[in-house]
Amino acid sequence: MVSEKVTVVNAEGMHMRPASLLSQTLTPFTADVKVVFNGTEFDAKSVMMLMSACIKCGAEIEIKADGPDEKEALAKAVDLVKSGLGD
Repeated sequence: MVSEKVTVVNAEGMHMRPASLLSQTLTPFTADVKVVFNGTEFDAKSVMMLMSACIKCGAEIEIKADGPDEKEALAKAVDLVKSGLGD
């Protein structure tokens, strides 16, 4: 398992569009990917789970990946969050 903490920089936080982008980007990976926020783990491949986390701009989240392509999945997820998740 690999993980990294990152700060959400897009102004609107984890609303429908960024949640969908993150989920769609991570779905092809076989690794199990989770977003940890306020002590709760959310499935990063589920748009509804990501939106239910209520992650706002400036929030620090931890992204965890576990599986055969965990390093690639983590790198892709971290890059997306750092780039503003398409916003």
